[in-house]
Amino acid sequence: MKLRLLRLLATVARPFTRRPSPLGVRRVLVIKPDHLGDLLLATPALSALRQALPGCQIVGLVGPWSRRMWQGSRALDALVELPFPGFDRAATGRHALYPYFLLLKYGLLLRRGRYDAALLLRDDHWWGAALVAVAGIPRRLGHAHPLCAPLLSEALPYDPRRHVTRQALEVVAALREALSPGGRGVGGEGQRPTPATHHPHGHPPTTFQPTEAEQAWAAAWCAANLAAGERLVVLHPGTGGPAKHWPPTGWACVGDALAADAGTRMLLTGGPGEAPLVAQVAALMTRPTLTLAGQTSVGQLAALLGRAALVLGVDSGPLHLAVSQGAPTLHLFGPSDHARFGPWGEPSRHVVLRAGLFCSPCGVFAACPRGTVGPECMAALSADTVIVAARRLLG
Repeated sequence: MKLRLLRLLATVARPFTRRPSPLGVRRVLVIKPDHLGDLLLATPALSALRQALPGCQIVGLVGPWSRRMWQGSRALDALVELPFPGFDRAATGRHALYPYFLLLKYGLLLRRGRYDAALLLRDDHWWGAALVAVAGIPRRLGHAHPLCAPLLSEALPYDPRRHVTRQALEVVAALREALSPGGRGVGGEGQRPTPATHHPHGHPPTTFQPTEAEQAWAAAWCAANLAAGERLVVLHPGTGGPAKHWPPTGWACVGDALAADAGTRMLLTGGPGEAPLVAQVAALMTRPTLTLAGQTSVGQLAALLGRAALVLGVDSGPLHLAVSQGAPTLHLFGPSDHARFGPWGEPSRHVVLRAGLFCSPCGVFAACPRGTVGPECMAALSADTVIVAARRLLG
């Protein structure tokens, strides 16, 4: 039913689509409705877009819950907020037609921006594909997900197991190729897109820049809490989906083992809602540990993670944040797909551990669909395996 509705919408919107500007592509809208970690994984695509289209005005469209991840990005000229339905965790009790009212409202508002191209950086975001169709944007690029393809002007091959960062880079590359020598160039006659540069290991890095004040806060915290020569190991046990959690007893065992190593200082971190979990892990540990849950901004946490010798945790935004700051990381994966959402960086420095059960990854984060008491794919990971991998990274 939804597919039929979207095809009808695509047909109705087609006559109202603006014609491509004879002056070339001057304004590009980049849409990413997700939360912190997903926006961070899209930053290599933003950097590639800026390098490819230096003369364009590039505008990011994000949810208010994740604005900080792209705020201040040198790749963007402006950042616009939109409360994307389905991603607003605070929204409850909405009318069933609310997403469609919102679609019409923001589609008409975006028409005023006269964008020449829109890049959809989430492969299955049908609402975003519908939004740019209603906005009349002539070039609409994304992946050929069944619900998105009818609404796009250019749909790339869709592979649901492909890493999300690689997918975002593919969308940018598709626009770059479309504007290559056959067209009028970018931002006017005579300008052509420049090729994107690549990270030495084949991975354009994720980027997030804490402010000077946030860096100063992290430096002061380390000076106050670490002895001279002491290395900081950060354990971040929490995440948004309960089925992605590892047992607190496992984290306590790992924390005690690493805290016993000479010159190591353990720190447990967490967001505002993760303070009880952090306190539980700290209480189960027999060795002293520092805790910092719900007491930092995103930028302060990033600056602190950048000073760590190692950051451990499950599939979560803070672990991707640690990768962006250059800290070695150890990620425990179960129901989430490591091939799609794993760390984006040098594999020898950013390690994924998983039990590899037959049913994993299932993509269900609220509870194990097999009804196990606790997610079996996470519980099957032993503390000894985590400790060995952590010490190898620390070495």
